[in-house]
Amino acid sequence: MKISKTAAASARRLFGLCQTGERLDEAKLRTVAARLGEAKPRDYPAILSALQRLTRLAYERRKVTVESAVELDEASQQRVLAGLTKQYGPDLVAQYQINPSLLGGLRIRVGNDVFDGSVKGRLDRFANSL
Repeated sequence: MKISKTAAASARRLFGLCQTGERLDEAKLRTVAARLGEAKPRDYPAILSALQRLTRLAYERRKVTVESAVELDEASQQRVLAGLTKQYGPDLVAQYQINPSLLGGLRIRVGNDVFDGSVKGRLDRFANSL
């Protein structure tokens, strides 16, 4: 669905109203969506669609995927999450995966940021430099 500039601008403005500090407030978002559905302003389906996209992007920025060659113990998981919380904020959603092809180390993805400290990543970077 093609979204007009005015609908996109309205969605961004409404999304800004749904935030408390730098975090998305779900109660405010529900209220805004309900009021949009009741008032039905011009282009409201496009505004809701753009608002949904902005919400999805905000949740993806808070998603953390930690890959390791072996299973991490609870203390290591907490240490990794504590370090990421200092950098990205408190409401991260972490998912831990085992990927034996990494050989060792960790590969961490937070939103669009990727930190590759794995042995496989280092070998790949070394091979590319030759």
